[in-house]
Amino acid sequence: MKILVDTLRHNGRIYKKLEEIQPKELKIRNRVRLYCALDLTRYYNAIIVVSQKSRLLMKDLALFEEIVHKMSLYREHQFRGKVLMLDAPICSKARAAFIKAKWKIIDTM
Repeated sequence: MKILVDTLRHNGRIYKKLEEIQPKELKIRNRVRLYCALDLTRYYNAIIVVSQKSRLLMKDLALFEEIVHKMSLYREHQFRGKVLMLDAPICSKARAAFIKAKWKIIDTM
């Protein structure tokens, strides 16, 4: 958790509260870590941490949007910000699509 907080702080993201949501609670089989974070302006942000060896592609954008939707139904509130922390390479077209969909991408490689 300390590594996550340090990485977020290094990229200009400071949160008051950070709670982990287990993927099993949302009935998700992906190997991702999910966090619900409350920032200093009292808005909720969804943080998805992906650690995989294969490259992230365009199809993953739809998957992560669905995960954020499930998180919003589970937590019963909307997320204003969406943060994707990667430990994997990402396709250039997928990166552009994530940015267009208002995702903040943080590379930890």
